[in-house]
Order: sequence, then C-alpha cells, then structure tokens
Amino acid sequence: MDLIFQGIKKAFYLLVTFDPEVMGITLLSLRVSGTATLISLLLGISTGTLIALTQFPGKRFVVSLVNTGMGLPPVVVGLLVTIFLWRNGPLGFLGILYTPMAMILAQAVIATPIIMGITVAAIQQLPNKLRLQILALGATRVQMVWILIKEARLPLLAGVMAGFGGVVSEVGASIMVGGNIKGYTRVLTTATVMETSRGNFDVAIALGVILLMLAYTVNLILTTIQQKEKNR
Repeated sequence: MDLIFQGIKKAFYLLVTFDPEVMGITLLSLRVSGTATLISLLLGISTGTLIALTQFPGKRFVVSLVNTGMGLPPVVVGLLVTIFLWRNGPLGFLGILYTPMAMILAQAVIATPIIMGITVAAIQQLPNKLRLQILALGATRVQMVWILIKEARLPLLAGVMAGFGGVVSEVGASIMVGGNIKGYTRVLTTATVMETSRGNFDVAIALGVILLMLAYTVNLILTTIQQKEKNR
C-alpha cells in the first residue's frame, strides 16, 4: 500500500511542478490518441452508416467482420502496421516507422472498427419508417443521412469514448511501431511499461495515475456533451 501511496504522491508532484518530460509525454499521448480517434471517427461513422443503410449480399458477414474487428488485439495491429511500414514493406517508402505518425496510423486501425461497429448498431436501431418520413418531407438522401446521424448521436458519442479509451490505453502497437523513443515517440503507456521493467514502481504508478486522469478528463467532457444532448 505504501508503494501505491508513494506513486500517487509522485504523480501529483510531477503534475504540480510541470515536469517537462512528463508534460511532453502526456501531451504526445493526447495528440496521438486524439488524432487517431478523429481519423477513426470520420472513417468509422461514414462507413458504418453506409453499411447500416445499404442492403447487399453478404451484409451479415461484413457486419460480423466489423464486430470482430472491435476486439482486434493491439499487438497484432502493431505487427501488421510494422510489416507494412518496414523499409521493404508496401508502405516503406513513406519512412514513417518509429514516428508519431506510425503510432497514429496503428491506433486509428484499432479505433475505427470500434466506432464503426457502434455506428452500425446505432443506425440500425432507428425505426425503418423514419427514413421514409424524412424522404417524404422532401429531404435529399444526404440530408436524410445527416438527420439519422443526429438522431443516433448519443450512442455515437459513446462510440467515440470507447474508441478513445481503446487507443489511449493500448501499449502493444505503440511500442512496436513507435519504438518508445525518449522525447519523440514515448507516451504514457510505453513509459509506464519501461519504468516497471526498470523496477521504478513509484514512477510507473505515477504515470498510470496521470494516464487515468487524462482518460477521465476527456471522457468527462464527452459525457457532459452527451448528457446535455440527452436532456434536449
């Protein structure tokens, strides 16, 4: 218990003193995971809505693939992205392996199926007659899709929270494609693993506490928006 208390004390000390290294790691974590979530938000909602509103052969199979993707192991994603970005890989010419961009790419791959799966479920649970009513009122198909997305905004916000939570806390893919380079690709999760392996449990606990505080703050903001929308 003393070790845990020391870690919490260390966390507040690092935050209050604005430790440059910890602040840099925290901001990079927020930038990487935030950017990945935004990318997956655009891809996940657009593709998920398309799947939900379109009837085609094999739709159930596609939806099952999306739902399976919601549980993609980060270490497998990291392996695949590393292979693609390796110097001899299909995307090796980009030269972004072991950079924050590679970490964003890997985290976007992790978060996109999560948001996509929740989007498919959210759009499909809307009444079928709602689409016909919207079109009957003279709306275009683009306007209809936008209205349906607005109607499903509460579960979609939950999807955003799930997507961000899934990537800000993952460590396998970030280490594999980022390399945990000090001052460049080291984020809160990879730094926590490193400090634990060194036996610096107080620092590791402190980084873990800061990670929890970061995740809570972001989700608190999104939850506040979600509940305000609910009460309208």
